[in-house]
Amino acid sequence: MTSRSNEAVPGHPIVLGCGQLCLDYLVTVPSFPVPDEKIRCTSFKVQGGGNTGNTLTCAARLGLASRILAKVADDSQARWMLEELESSGVDTSFCVTAKDGVSHFNYVIVDNQTNTRTCIFTPGYPPLLPDDLTESLLLAVLDGVKVVHVTGRSRETELLLAQKAHSKNVSVLINAEKRREGLDKLLDLADYAICSTHFPQDWTESPSSPSALLSMLISLPKLKFVIMTLGEHGCVVLERCPNEVSESEEEIDIDELHESLKQSTDFTSVLPVCNLSLVTRLKGNVTGRLYIVTAEKVPSSEIMDTTGAGDAFTGALLYGLCTDMALEETLKFASRVAACCCRGLGARTTLPFRSDPNLAAYLGT
Repeated sequence: MTSRSNEAVPGHPIVLGCGQLCLDYLVTVPSFPVPDEKIRCTSFKVQGGGNTGNTLTCAARLGLASRILAKVADDSQARWMLEELESSGVDTSFCVTAKDGVSHFNYVIVDNQTNTRTCIFTPGYPPLLPDDLTESLLLAVLDGVKVVHVTGRSRETELLLAQKAHSKNVSVLINAEKRREGLDKLLDLADYAICSTHFPQDWTESPSSPSALLSMLISLPKLKFVIMTLGEHGCVVLERCPNEVSESEEEIDIDELHESLKQSTDFTSVLPVCNLSLVTRLKGNVTGRLYIVTAEKVPSSEIMDTTGAGDAFTGALLYGLCTDMALEETLKFASRVAACCCRGLGARTTLPFRSDPNLAAYLGT
């Protein structure tokens, strides 16, 4: 395992992630095999994975002080994963080690013909449980933290952590991928949400994606913004602006606002574009601003693997939140970091460091 020195962010803001660690076995193939076919891979890599580990590796490389709270098995795979995280600058000292158990692992097949990847996940055990989080551990792991990142997979445990974070005025960022039992209680405590393409409509049962984002802000008064990711098409963001004066006297329909914004967005740009509306009065007594963000266009010849691109986006978003970067710049920055991730095999191989020249325009390095 190789490591590079990470240049620390001034002020040393700390981000904490809670989730599962996973070992990824990655192979690239010329094309996805048909049933009963034997083929050879073109490359192979073993690398730590899991949304939380990937996200924190990204944040650490960008210079954030990063901590992870997870439960690991007492096996060689877990020790390897912890060493890899430490080599990237992630503090693993708060992880709980089970006396027995098996590590999570994942087979990832990357199809070079279609630039897609297929994941086959094998869950390990035991999970991180609320009983593992003693009061002293909670106080220690949250000490000095600016933002907590949760995914909703360890629901009761993450809820306990989020409740303690809320009581200490620590912000909570949640990745909402799909509806899960107990997720609503976590969403109630979230300050920021990143959602998969279908989650907002699935959760709100709204007729359109823009109206679903608005429904989330109405239903979750603590939420400052919600992001709906769209993969290679970028993302749509709705930000609550309670202290700003609306430019419009009358209430604006969110779907009409979205359509108008789309018409003025440059979707042909190779670099990320962030097009934002004026602060607007919306349904449900919400004053907000809508953003459309395009993804960076990576040439197909340079795309190696999209595994972890969303985690890279989240890691860069955490950077923006912890350093008080303007949301418009944060979203473009996150899109650029996600594009960097797609240029190597595995979720962490080409995650950029803070000193990367491709990030200079955003970080001033």
